[in-house]
Amino acid sequence: MSKLYIVPTPIGNLDDMTFRAIKVLKEVDLILAEDTRTSGKLLKHFEISTHMHSHHMHNEHKTVENLIARLKGGETIALISDAGTPAISDPGFLLTRACVENGIEVDCLPGATAFVPALVNSGLPNDKFIFEGFLPDKKGRQTRYLALAEETRTMILYVSPHKLLKTLAEFIQYFGAERPVSVSREISKLHEETIRGTAEEVLKHFEIKAPKGEIVVVVGGKSGK
Repeated sequence: MSKLYIVPTPIGNLDDMTFRAIKVLKEVDLILAEDTRTSGKLLKHFEISTHMHSHHMHNEHKTVENLIARLKGGETIALISDAGTPAISDPGFLLTRACVENGIEVDCLPGATAFVPALVNSGLPNDKFIFEGFLPDKKGRQTRYLALAEETRTMILYVSPHKLLKTLAEFIQYFGAERPVSVSREISKLHEETIRGTAEEVLKHFEIKAPKGEIVVVVGGKSGK
């Protein structure tokens, strides 16, 4: 029976790959990978020989129609990204939506997603939170900050290393120097670390020690006091 599997892959440590994910990737007719070179190393490690096609943000609009036709023809397809769960700040939403609209079953396996351990490790309230992903680079960035300044829930953002200092400085500008911040980088990898403190303290830390690797930033919401 045709089905689209959304398969999370490790964000660092290969031991985080699940038995079920390996089984699915071995049994499907086709694997869609964000970068076939990166995923090729993963598949080789787990002795998975299933054929791969490239599926990334630059071609997903063009490939969806053909993929839906293949699924309607009875094929099973697995979608993976370079790391983590597809469609979370990665390609995957367009194909998933098209499957839903065409009555094709979608099965998202549980697995690695960077923001969950970052949120838990932060020590900030996690009963209610919002996931912002990547903020706009220029247009709309200030407008988004003005809205987030009033947000009372914990906020989660993805930030590239070369933009972290700028982002922390913007936190001070829009949220205040005392707003609690937690920066987790290289989650599940050898040099994993989490730096916690006020926005000002965390900025001073990374001004001295240049940030590297994959980064998730967790920010406390506006206090009701």
